[in-house]
Amino acid sequence: MVQCITTGLMQGTTMSAFYNNFNCLSQKSILVIEYKKSCLYGRQSLKFHNYGALSSSSQGSLERVRYAVEISCKAKVLSKEEVFPPIQTLRRFPIQELHSKIVLIRFDSSILLEQKLNRQFSLNSSAYVTIKYVYKAGAKIILMSSWSVQRNTKVISEEAVADFLSSILELKVVAGKNIFLDQPTMAEQFELADIILFKNLSNYKQEIGNSSDFAKRLASGVDIFINDSFSSAHKVLASTVGVTQFCCVCLAGFYFEDSLHKLKKISECNNRPYVAVVGGGKIIEKAAALYILASRCDGLVFVGMMAFQIMHALGLPVPMELVDPQGIKEALELVKIAKDRSMPILLPKDFCCKHEHLPNLMKTLYIEEILDGWQPVDLGPNSFVEIASFLSGCKKAMWIGPLKFVDSDEDADGASKLILILDELSQMGCQMTIVGHMACETVLQFSRSVSTYDMIEPTSVVWEFLKGKILPGLLALDRAYPFEIDWNTVYHDPARPLVVDIGSGNGLFLKGMAKSRKDLNFLGLEMNKKLVISCLNFVHQSELKNLHFIATNATSSFRTIVSSYPGPVELVSIQCPNPDFNQPEHRWRMVQRSLVEAIADELDPGGKVFLQSDVEEVARRMREQFLTEGKQKLVIEDSDNDCNGWLKENPFGVRSDWERHVLARKLPMYRLMFYKTEKVV
Repeated sequence: MVQCITTGLMQGTTMSAFYNNFNCLSQKSILVIEYKKSCLYGRQSLKFHNYGALSSSSQGSLERVRYAVEISCKAKVLSKEEVFPPIQTLRRFPIQELHSKIVLIRFDSSILLEQKLNRQFSLNSSAYVTIKYVYKAGAKIILMSSWSVQRNTKVISEEAVADFLSSILELKVVAGKNIFLDQPTMAEQFELADIILFKNLSNYKQEIGNSSDFAKRLASGVDIFINDSFSSAHKVLASTVGVTQFCCVCLAGFYFEDSLHKLKKISECNNRPYVAVVGGGKIIEKAAALYILASRCDGLVFVGMMAFQIMHALGLPVPMELVDPQGIKEALELVKIAKDRSMPILLPKDFCCKHEHLPNLMKTLYIEEILDGWQPVDLGPNSFVEIASFLSGCKKAMWIGPLKFVDSDEDADGASKLILILDELSQMGCQMTIVGHMACETVLQFSRSVSTYDMIEPTSVVWEFLKGKILPGLLALDRAYPFEIDWNTVYHDPARPLVVDIGSGNGLFLKGMAKSRKDLNFLGLEMNKKLVISCLNFVHQSELKNLHFIATNATSSFRTIVSSYPGPVELVSIQCPNPDFNQPEHRWRMVQRSLVEAIADELDPGGKVFLQSDVEEVARRMREQFLTEGKQKLVIEDSDNDCNGWLKENPFGVRSDWERHVLARKLPMYRLMFYKTEKVV
């Protein structure tokens, strides 16, 4: 008996009829929702509309029809930008900026400290590459992470972990004398080692509590923070979230970036049919994620303890000791969503069972044959036949959660048999994602096509993501401009010198400059999207070919945008930044060290920086920052300054909107001009 759910196809239907319907080859069509964009959900109730489905003609050919399908789900639709904000990555960060910097790397102990580590696999791992790349760039590296005996019984102490990492990285890693390092101690230890390892963070409750003081001390003396611990991306920790408040540059490492890319692919519905193979138990903890999978996939296959919950919800005879009474409501809701969508669910047909009093006695039993004293430990042979048949037509598949039953362990044969089925699909072009430590280990051990799989080890991160939750470890990193700019389209002549106004507002300053200086190109960077749209409409209507605006947070994206400009960068201006954003403890204030350093790097020799504010304290702070954080490349141009060092007049003759407002009230403006020297001063 095959347990499956479709419209008009309840349990008891033969496999052939079900399989044909799943592949849209029979007379009776099956509903397949085709999502036009990636979508995830939160917790608020709403109606979600999608269009497009597949139906079959009498000849069995696919015919696309259009109609509206309304799905009710307890969820909030999040935009792709909210779920996956563009972040700064080590891959896109200028490698020369790593030289001589103190770089704090939060590494993923679940990857680098794995006891069963396949050395060749570890050398190809992006987690390993992150550390080697930063070291070869000339940075001074501090490593930190948390680990336990469960991951590797041989690396409990910091000294043992340091030795283990030394052998893997082929560098001298030395355990730090304390969880925090002052500057003299840090310098002393870097004389003795290539890399310093902080103490085990799992021993500190301040880590889990995201203590601000603890995070500040972790980041003491650090120039750049790199988060390469994807397994903790769903947690709010001092070492992944808190430290970003105290580091001027916060990047995603190679492993974090690669894992995030694989996570994005899970949310995409570009290849159909898309089937999720779900293992594990505790349906009540994963219900929200399962509802979303049922709303987005074209089929679900259950291969773990959760299968018994679904069988019970369908009214099948299941021994109650295999059913979690707290998850009955969630199982019924999942079945309802699947029925409403006419989406098939495949459940195991038979099980390999052992007798609790005679552990060496094994039998293959159907679900209704499992009596008292017998416990399922693996899937039966008929179940694997049906899984292979069920999956044979899919173009995208994900296996998440262990194939594990009562008293089964990592060495159960079922996982290896499932991998062989997935291998065949992968070789036929099916896009395959494997989620979970046990599943990934099985792939590495038994698969003949390892390179064709997208493997994500931390299952908890994926479950949280599927529930619609935004990952705190991701949100804490610096933002980046996610698009490549075609400067030839933006400007008539991209070889002209560029003027960049950071925080351009309504663009009045750049509009006036662009009209009077046709020999220059002008670029406004502004966070307010509505203002940017208004400015771009002006550019279009005025037909100016030397003016453009971009909606972005220039504090973190300036370098990635300006570094790709083909011509020289002649002038950067920052005018009247909001003083509310200039509190020293406020991470998102506009003028930060990372921005100052980027300006100093990207500005051409002889280029200038124009700063002005109507708040003297803000102007003084900006002056101090550019003098101390400008890499000794920027010098104040004081030829036309007053006795207090401020420019007497606006040197451009064109005023911003706020400058006009201030001067109209006969209030002072505090201005100064820097220029970039040919040599470091």
